[in-house]
Amino acid sequence: MKLRSRLAIRCAKLTSILIKKMNRGSGVTLPGYVARIIDPNILNTMSKQVREKTIVTMGTNGKTTTNSILYHALKAEGKKVIINRTGANMMNGIISAFVLSTDKRGHLDADYACIEVDEIASVNVLPQLKPDCALLTNISRDQLDRFGEVDITYNKLKTAVTSVPDTTLIINCDDILSYSLAKDCNNSYVTYGISEQIFDDISRSEIRESIFCRSCGTKLEYEFFHYGQLGIYHCPNCGFKRPDPDYTTTNVVLKDELYSFDMDGMHIQSTARTPYNIYNTLSAYAALRALHAPLQHFQSMIESFDYGNNREDIFNINGARVQLHLSKNPIGFQQKVSLVLKDPKPKDIIIQINDTYQDGEDVSWLWDVDFQYLADANVSTILTNGTRRHDMGLRLKYEDIPCGSTTDLKQSVEDLTKNGTKNLYIIVNYSGLYRTNHLLNEMQKETEGELKS
Repeated sequence: MKLRSRLAIRCAKLTSILIKKMNRGSGVTLPGYVARIIDPNILNTMSKQVREKTIVTMGTNGKTTTNSILYHALKAEGKKVIINRTGANMMNGIISAFVLSTDKRGHLDADYACIEVDEIASVNVLPQLKPDCALLTNISRDQLDRFGEVDITYNKLKTAVTSVPDTTLIINCDDILSYSLAKDCNNSYVTYGISEQIFDDISRSEIRESIFCRSCGTKLEYEFFHYGQLGIYHCPNCGFKRPDPDYTTTNVVLKDELYSFDMDGMHIQSTARTPYNIYNTLSAYAALRALHAPLQHFQSMIESFDYGNNREDIFNINGARVQLHLSKNPIGFQQKVSLVLKDPKPKDIIIQINDTYQDGEDVSWLWDVDFQYLADANVSTILTNGTRRHDMGLRLKYEDIPCGSTTDLKQSVEDLTKNGTKNLYIIVNYSGLYRTNHLLNEMQKETEGELKS
């Protein structure tokens, strides 16, 4: 290793130590920036030290959970794996994941690297990382001020993928955009998809990013939609159609809030509470099969896997069941609305909407979500919170759904868990996720302490 690379690693590690000692954050982004300033090729240098394979996961929804499944599956086989587990998926965060995993001599001890990559950052990341496999979950609208309309994301991903022609693509062929991208590139690809209808009417909604043939422009015909533009499609003009997937799931059953399904000869009793996590499981499995990775322990791993990933957690506070959910774009939020509707019991809801750079400063996407379904959700109280709580309140007002607002989330949780339905849903967008998760964990500990005393 060159002296410059060693110096970059050493300075990055010192930066991380200083950040933590000063209590200024988790130290998973700035170290990568420091390393890249000293050695602009540090990511390429570090990636070459991975002994077996590097997998990147990209896409609008599901990439953090999917990347976590990949990581845990390989760990279950005794492999040493690098992951940017905090979701730091831009260039600096990815570099940090590598350099902070080195030993005192600056060497990596890793069989695999599982790296989540932001779609816009992929253009710069993939040429340096040169992954063996690139998994694409789906392409839909997300953070209009960062990504713009969906065609911009499509073109960015296409540029990234064509820069690494030896990378095998793992493609959700139910998504016309993802499958078209694979067809437009010269990379080899493997497809996965779900051929039976497992999403309800509320999940499917009317959010459609692209329902026109990418070859001839004709409006596609669908046998059915899963959600968004995902489904079983064909073009009545040129014959372009959704292929039979290389990997699929069958016999999907929801029982006692959990999904079971069959996949490649396995009957999986999963801990998944939402159907889109079946997609995440299927995509990870397809990627591992494509890489000929060991899979002897995959079934036992996935049957105990925590899909929450700090983004879908359940707490017990003051005797109430409190669920925390992340929703950061129209399709994601529509899935949460569906989840709420599946619960027939009386419930309270807090919706927190912020507009930081992480969230996207443009919150006009709220008008694309079919909130009218909440009127039939057996909801006792809805409160809005966050910097754009009034925008959220206005959106609900247009559906004639009464709501209040709060600037004190802790006090509102305290009130609703003591005096409410004992069934509280909290839905947040990105910047509020970890702060709210920490708050609820602390409140749960307080409850447990009171019970013990």
